[in-house]
Amino acid sequence: MDIVTIFLLALALAIDAFAVAVAAGSVLGRAHRRQVFRLSFHFGLFQFLMPLLGWLAGREVVNVIAAYDHWVAFGLLGFIGGRMMFTSISGETQRFNGDMTRGWMLVGLSLATSMDALAVGFSLALAHTDIIAPALVIGVVACGMTVIGMRLGRQFSQILGRKMEFIGGLILIFIGIRVVLEHMGVWS
Repeated sequence: MDIVTIFLLALALAIDAFAVAVAAGSVLGRAHRRQVFRLSFHFGLFQFLMPLLGWLAGREVVNVIAAYDHWVAFGLLGFIGGRMMFTSISGETQRFNGDMTRGWMLVGLSLATSMDALAVGFSLALAHTDIIAPALVIGVVACGMTVIGMRLGRQFSQILGRKMEFIGGLILIFIGIRVVLEHMGVWS
């Protein structure tokens, strides 16, 4: 597999991480460097590890996971997105009080945005392709796209204010729905 193909694959896999990062950046507003680092590091790490796991897992394990991975991603993204939307319209004076760059929320988002990479790793194993270089490129691209997404989210937040929290939640729910529709073959 040539480097251009690997890079295009990495960009395609990083789209969800980018969209979630835009939502996170809009909710967090002025994200601290640590928050940007945590989210981008974890998204990059999970995007690096999932192809490795898929590559190592073999056909039987991936078939079992494939039966419900889209529902796991949908559930995680739907819950977090719904919570963001509720907070934005509930009339509370505080913003979404969960730091998306910490704890279980960070792990959940990292898993939800990297499920596709598991299947890609499995596909690369079937194609008898080495995994280390593609996994590294996928991880680095996801990390970079996350940093860019968080910066753009902050700018959107400054322009649109609290509405961005609602829009960010809506984006997460949309990504979850898209994952399910792709799995069902409705969205290609």
